[in-house]
Amino acid sequence: MLILQRRAGESLVIGENITVSVVSVDGMRVRLAISAPEDVSILRSELITAATANRDSAQEEAAPAELLDLLGGVLEQKPEEQA
Repeated sequence: MLILQRRAGESLVIGENITVSVVSVDGMRVRLAISAPEDVSILRSELITAATANRDSAQEEAAPAELLDLLGGVLEQKPEEQA
């Protein structure tokens, strides 16, 4: 891991076509501007963590075929049987 110090208005370059600029520093909050090609995905790490947790949780649940079987049983009941 590379650790750099940058001040507001300074930037760094990753590869040939990604630039990260420090827009402002306010206490513990740093605002960054990232310039990258459209095909480069830029996501906050907490979104990746949440998406991974969501995907893992969904995989631990019943398989889609099992869920459809359960739903089919509910849909086949007569309205008075559901009450």
